[in-house]
Amino acid sequence: MKAIILAAGMGSRIRPLTDNCPKCLLKVGGKTILEMMLSHIQRCGITEVIFVLGYLQDQVRDYVKTAFPELDATYLVNDDYATTNTGYSLMLALRETKGCAFVKFDADVVFDEEILRRLIDSEHENCLCIDKNIQLDAEEIKVTIEGDNKVVKVSKLVRPIDAIGESIGIEKINGHTAELLLAELQKNMLDVENHQNYYEDAYERLIAKTVPFHALDISELRWTEIDTHEDFATAEKIFRLPLSHEADRDPGDIQHSTAHSQGN
Repeated sequence: MKAIILAAGMGSRIRPLTDNCPKCLLKVGGKTILEMMLSHIQRCGITEVIFVLGYLQDQVRDYVKTAFPELDATYLVNDDYATTNTGYSLMLALRETKGCAFVKFDADVVFDEEILRRLIDSEHENCLCIDKNIQLDAEEIKVTIEGDNKVVKVSKLVRPIDAIGESIGIEKINGHTAELLLAELQKNMLDVENHQNYYEDAYERLIAKTVPFHALDISELRWTEIDTHEDFATAEKIFRLPLSHEADRDPGDIQHSTAHSQGN
């Protein structure tokens, strides 16, 4: 299994913090977002990581080579990062995976390592991490399910009243579905008007074709997505303790960001 990290976006909503620094290299609790993410990935046994870069790409590349010199890293560049979205970036990554199973991360998500462990250990091969303990508004990628946590819809367009929770931007996909997903994205991206689509749009199209996706409830664990200055302040509060000190944390600190990333 490989990891895919989508880190091409400009982080415009959190400027000026990202004027000269890619968002994934911002520090939360004294560590960069990317440092925490890659440490979790390595400790969970994943050794190959595919990065999709764009904005300030050299900083990310240099950081990874210096901080994680042993990592088996592949760097892809979305040259059109200013005019495309996560669907386009994921398409570029899937051309490299060649039908291999993968775990995909949005590069602006800070999360407990246990979330990744549960995702890898899940019996379901196509699985989305879902937070049910969150206020849902128009901006969230909302999820509806049926039966045994089988995903029916995953979209901003889902009505909050119909949703079970929010998809946090971390998913596990098996090799066969990866091939189907690449074909779906390549077909969709032939039309330039679709370049701003999220990758979840392709998930929904596969679900409509009876490809099974399941939801993994991670509601009691810590995570946050950093899009705005408010999100950044929330992340500092949630992760002010080291991620390994789960038993020492104040339960009242389990709070979550409420906006899904615009851009990749």
